Amino acid sequence: MGRCLGVDVGEVRVGVAESDPDGILATPVDTLPRDHEPTKTDVYAVARLAAERGARVVYVGLPRSMSGTEGEAARRARGYARELAVLLAPGSVRLVDERLTTVQSHRQLYASGRAGRQHRAVVDQVAAVLILQGALDAERSTGALPGDVVTAVGRKPRTKERS
Repeated sequence: MGRCLGVDVGEVRVGVAESDPDGILATPVDTLPRDHEPTKTDVYAVARLAAERGARVVYVGLPRSMSGTEGEAARRARGYARELAVLLAPGSVRLVDERLTTVQSHRQLYASGRAGRQHRAVVDQVAAVLILQGALDAERSTGALPGDVVTAVGRKPRTKERS
């Protein structure tokens, strides 16, 4: 199977989870501050984690409404996934439905006894775990990779200045 990453893209933070090498269990990795500047340190950090862990697939959560429509948050997630796909090309980045993962994350944190004010630091990691675990379970039950493939449009940004 191989390792996979799950990513929950928020306006302020990005949660990251990873699977075990057999692709059975998702566990939290990190919460990164979202970088809206051209430096995009969060996107580069996720790409670095994927490379270091040898991830075969990175699943990015796509927040849709209950009716299936997409709003501003989904547009941001799609853009993030495209940027990640450029950095990981020819790696595999896929968008998977993440309806209600934040609600489920808060419920799990409350159930574990964590106070509401302490959720902010880890809720994005828990959401990333739920995104990834759902994708792993879907893949195991169907034998196919879930979600929509994100194609790398453009080219990798330059890392050195031209002289």
